[in-house]
Amino acid sequence: MLIGVPQEIKIGETRVSMTPSLCRRCVTLGAKVLVEKSAGISAGFTDAEYRAAGATIANSARRVWREADLILKVKEPLPAEYGLMRTGQTIFTYLHLAAGAELTKVLLKKRILGIAYETVEATDGSYPLLKPMSQIAGRLSIQIGAYRLQSQLGGSGVLLGGIPGTMPGHVVVIGAGNSGAHAVQMAAGMGARVTVLDLDMRKLEALDIEYRGRVVTLMSNPANIEAEVSDADLLIGAVLIPAAKAPIVVSRNVVKKMRPGSVIVDIAIDQGGCIETIRPTSHENPTYLEHGVVHYAVPNMPALVGRTSTIGLTQATEPFVALLVQKGVERAIAEHRGLAAGVNTRDGKITCEAVSKALGYS
Repeated sequence: MLIGVPQEIKIGETRVSMTPSLCRRCVTLGAKVLVEKSAGISAGFTDAEYRAAGATIANSARRVWREADLILKVKEPLPAEYGLMRTGQTIFTYLHLAAGAELTKVLLKKRILGIAYETVEATDGSYPLLKPMSQIAGRLSIQIGAYRLQSQLGGSGVLLGGIPGTMPGHVVVIGAGNSGAHAVQMAAGMGARVTVLDLDMRKLEALDIEYRGRVVTLMSNPANIEAEVSDADLLIGAVLIPAAKAPIVVSRNVVKKMRPGSVIVDIAIDQGGCIETIRPTSHENPTYLEHGVVHYAVPNMPALVGRTSTIGLTQATEPFVALLVQKGVERAIAEHRGLAAGVNTRDGKITCEAVSKALGYS
């Protein structure tokens, strides 16, 4: 098997899909690895380190895509890469096809075996490859939100932790999954007033026990969402349904009720976003103002901390990549139910029901 590692080309992307450590393991297991020149530089990994780990360095992305049986990426292929894909190739990456109709068409036309990180399952039904990036995005959302609240950046000028004699900022987190829970952790640690809403009472009970009542937990319903969001200095959208398009849980009318200079960070933007007024932004132009509210919706937010994100991601993907090398793609999928759950496209068909529904194929 020849594994190809192209450099990520999404704006502001700093992650790489393979560390030299993972490269060494793949080579030890019998694979050949072809890494595009400078693919790991932004994450702090040099070409020399990859060579020492047994990889060959390719001078162009075209060569990587042309020669590799398995393409290992971080983000979904972009239009500039569509023409580089080979028919029948396997791509293992975050695909987020529920929000990617055009990419889906290309994968189907080229009969790409598309394995999505975000739908690979562990034995307990959790999503181990989604987890580390969700954790990072959750923590970053508070860091970014606190920064964007600064007056010089068009924010309301609220310090989340406040000082003695002033009210701390109010952070509202909608969704208590991995990203939401880590957003709560960071916001509480900064001394903010924190409210978290979710439909799962077990998650709310766990947070209530963890924070001993210092965090307000509420059931997610239209009345509670309107009341809390209207009072929020910082709103975090963290609603995720793996592989499916994120549901809109905060309407435009509710956003209009937020105070001028308040900030929204929508972590669910990869899956379309859960705020009605949200649209994707980029690291070059991360925010826009709508109804007087600052909106931040960068789909590859974890790229802000490329080294931490790369190490966290590849630690999670390593067992699955090793399995693909040891057994071969077809056998690995046939024998590992969790990896099979990651298959979104195969032989010109969508094989993930949630994606199929989201895109109107079923």
